[in-house]
Amino acid sequence: MIDIRHLTKRYGRTTAVDDLTFTVTPGQVTAFLGPNGAGKSTTMRLILGLDRPTSGEALIGGKRYEQIRRPLHSVGAMLEARSAHGGRSAYHHLLWLAQSNRIPAARVTHVLATVGLHDAARRRVNGFSLGMTQRLGIAAALLGDPPVLLLDEPVNGLDPEGIVWIRHLMRDLAAEGRTVFVSSHFMAETALTAQHLIVIGRGRLLADATVDDLAGASGSLEEAFLRLTGGTPR
Repeated sequence: MIDIRHLTKRYGRTTAVDDLTFTVTPGQVTAFLGPNGAGKSTTMRLILGLDRPTSGEALIGGKRYEQIRRPLHSVGAMLEARSAHGGRSAYHHLLWLAQSNRIPAARVTHVLATVGLHDAARRRVNGFSLGMTQRLGIAAALLGDPPVLLLDEPVNGLDPEGIVWIRHLMRDLAAEGRTVFVSSHFMAETALTAQHLIVIGRGRLLADATVDDLAGASGSLEEAFLRLTGGTPR
C-alpha cells in the first residue's frame, strides 16, 4: 500500500505538488493521470525518496522509502527507462542490481524471460530500441519480486504487441495482490488497464475514483479527463 498524506513540494516559488492526499491499495491497477507538468513524476520521486518533500509524507507499507531495508524486495520502480549503463549487457545490468540487494542470479534470467528479453540478454544496452529499454526497466522493477510497483509511463516506446503485453502483465501483478501504481497521460489505454484513477493537475488532486465512476453517464474517460483538467486528452 502507498499512503500520500498532505504531500507538498516547492521549488523556489513554484509548487510542483500541492497538498496531495490519497491511498493506492493492493489488488488493482491504479492509474496516476494528469497532463504533462501536472506533478506526476515529482510525486513518484517523492514516494521513492529521490526528492525531499517540503511538507507532508509518502509512505510505502507504513514506512518512508529510506527506512526500507533491501528496497528492491519491497518496491519495484521504473521512472527513467534509459538509466542503465549503455556499455553493460542487459544481463549484467540486472545482475549488478540483484547483487546489491542479495537477490539470486537465477532471478535475473527469470525476469528477462518475463519481459521478452531472453534472447537479447547479452547484448549491450546502448544498442537497444526504446521499447527494449522500457522492457529492461520493467525487468529491473520486477527483480526483487516486490509487493509494490511504480511505473512511470510504461507504454512509451512499446509497439502494439508490447502495449497489450504490459497491459496483461500489470493486471496479472495486481491480481496477485500487489500494489500497482502507473502514471500515464494516455486515456484510452488507461481505460483498458486500470480499475482506479488518481487525477492531478498543477500538483493538486482533481479526482480519486474508479474508472466507471469517473467516466460517469457519458461512459467516456477522455471527456471526464478534459472536464477535470481543461486540457486535451490523448
